[in-house]
Amino acid sequence: MTYRVFLVEDDPVIAEAVRAHLVMWGYEVQAAKDFCHVLEEFSAFQPHLVLLDIGLPHKSGYEWCREIRRQSTAPVVFLSSASDNMNIITAMNLGGDDFIPKPFDLSVLTVKVQAVLRRAYDFGKSGSLVEYGGIQVDLASAVLTGPLGKSELTKNELRILQVLLENGGHLVSRQELMERLWESESFVDDNTLTVNISRLRKKLEKAGLPGMLATRKGLGYIIEEKP
Repeated sequence: MTYRVFLVEDDPVIAEAVRAHLVMWGYEVQAAKDFCHVLEEFSAFQPHLVLLDIGLPHKSGYEWCREIRRQSTAPVVFLSSASDNMNIITAMNLGGDDFIPKPFDLSVLTVKVQAVLRRAYDFGKSGSLVEYGGIQVDLASAVLTGPLGKSELTKNELRILQVLLENGGHLVSRQELMERLWESESFVDDNTLTVNISRLRKKLEKAGLPGMLATRKGLGYIIEEKP
C-alpha cells in the first residue's frame, strides 16, 4: 500500500526537500498549491496523513486543522518553529497527532511519519471491542459507547483509553501512558497528556460515564468500575 501525504508548507525550499525525501521513501506526496483552498485540495487528494505548518498565508494551520477535522480523521502532524508549550498544546488540543519543531532532520521526520501512520492504520485492525465497567470502545472505528450514547475519539484519546481499559481497576502511571501513546517516537509532554486526559474525561461524561476516569495525584490514572 502506498500512503498519500498532503504537505501544507509555504516555504518552497522546505516543501520541496520534504516532498523529495518522502517520495524517496515510497510515499505519494502532494504539496498544497493554493493556500486559499487547502481544504479543497485535501478533499481531492484524500491523503492518509497531513503535514501542516502553523504560520501560513490567509489562514493559520490551526484553522485548517479545525476544518480538516470536521470531515476527516486522517492524522495531522504539525511542523512549526513556534514550538513553545502553548503552541504545542493548542495543536494537540485541535486534534493534532504529533508536533515536529523546526528545524528538523529529514530522517527524524520520516520516522515520525512512519510511527503516526502505523498507529493510525495498523492499530485496531482486528476490529475488536474493548469493554470494562460499562465502557465499550470499538478500536477500528474509534467510537466510545456508554449508557447515554456514543462519542468519537481522536487517535490519542483512543490509545489512552485502550491502555486504561486493558488495566481496568489498576493504576496506570503517566510515564507508561506517554510511552504507549507516542511509543517514544513522537513528542512527549506532561501538558499534552493532561489535555488529552481532560478531553477524554469530558467524552466519558457525555456518554453517561462520569467519574470513571480518576486521577491519583502524583501517581497516574485509573478506570474504576462503578457499583
